Amino acid sequence: MHTQVAIIGAGPAGLTLAALLHRQGISSIVLEHHDRTYIETRTRAGILEQPTVDLMHEIGVGDGITREGMVHNGFYVRFDRTTHHLDFTKLVGGHATVYPQQKLVADLVADRVGGGEPLLFEASVRSIDTTTDCARLHVETPEGLIEITADFVAGCDGFHGVSRAHLPAASVREFERTYPVAWLGILAYTTPTTPEGMYCAHENGISVHSMRGPNITRQYLQVPADTDLSEWSDERIWDELTLRSASDDFPVLERGEIFDKSLAPLRSYVCETMQHGRLFLLGDAAHIVPPTGAKGLNLAVSDACTLSYALGAHYLTGEREHLDAYSSTCLPRIWKAQHFSAMLTETLHSLSEDPLDWQLRRARLTRWVESEHEQSALGEVYLGLPFPSPWQFPA
Repeated sequence: MHTQVAIIGAGPAGLTLAALLHRQGISSIVLEHHDRTYIETRTRAGILEQPTVDLMHEIGVGDGITREGMVHNGFYVRFDRTTHHLDFTKLVGGHATVYPQQKLVADLVADRVGGGEPLLFEASVRSIDTTTDCARLHVETPEGLIEITADFVAGCDGFHGVSRAHLPAASVREFERTYPVAWLGILAYTTPTTPEGMYCAHENGISVHSMRGPNITRQYLQVPADTDLSEWSDERIWDELTLRSASDDFPVLERGEIFDKSLAPLRSYVCETMQHGRLFLLGDAAHIVPPTGAKGLNLAVSDACTLSYALGAHYLTGEREHLDAYSSTCLPRIWKAQHFSAMLTETLHSLSEDPLDWQLRRARLTRWVESEHEQSALGEVYLGLPFPSPWQFPA
């Protein structure tokens, strides 16, 4: 099998890239290790920036977002038993939209399959060879081993995927920070406590309260990184969520049936080597952000948008200069999102036993709620910095 672009991974990055390439007349094959049911049902982040929403509408897959998405103007922050609303839309324009990642993936899969474009499920890439005049992928499928040749490979298969591992170790430039905490997440049949998502800063650690609809909530607790999920009963989870979210201006947190639990470690990671020859890394294969601020999905879509421009320019002109500038074009936005996520993480979480730490965090939180300049700076990034555009590449 031959194609112009082989895309490894059917997450937001891979599927968005495939959709953008298809609309430019560039052929691609999408290879996904899991089956379709798995990727369309696994629980993932659910906050879309305005540029992500705009792009989905532009490529014709925004109907689900319009129908089911919950538009938010900002978020709530609660500390010292007092609740504050940060209205970013009023200050900078745009919105954030709550729409679960698995639903967005399902929309993109339906678009891909409906257009008759190749999407292979349960297809595991065993090796990549980019040393010849084209890329060669050896892929294990339920029908047996196949070889796919392509002009280029887009690695959208996450941190542990084969794509990142293919980079020559001597050329890789990486940055990483591991936090000593994790998020214990639940899905529960309860009414959201506030009309928009809320971060509660508490001396015990953060609690996060968001929604997946009018009767389902997604909530998180900061816990130690080595937490054993089995030690957290439903009652213990609700007790701690109630303690950390206690306020004098809202009703007590509603309790209900918990139907999903998970643990997510917190870390920041950037591989500035986002390309090597015919291989390009996108999404979690190149960078990971803490969940604070919900930037991971949106960065993946931004990478896809950038690479699609570069590939379009290459097939139009035959030149590689836009492809060669892929990493340097993506990285400024990635680092801004990393800074935003790290700043939220360090302000909202309890990461030190030093009493001074809580006082400094409280002072920063107070600035957030008192200063429109602080809110504007937060809102610009939270609601979504512009995606890189074609004119940001070399002329």
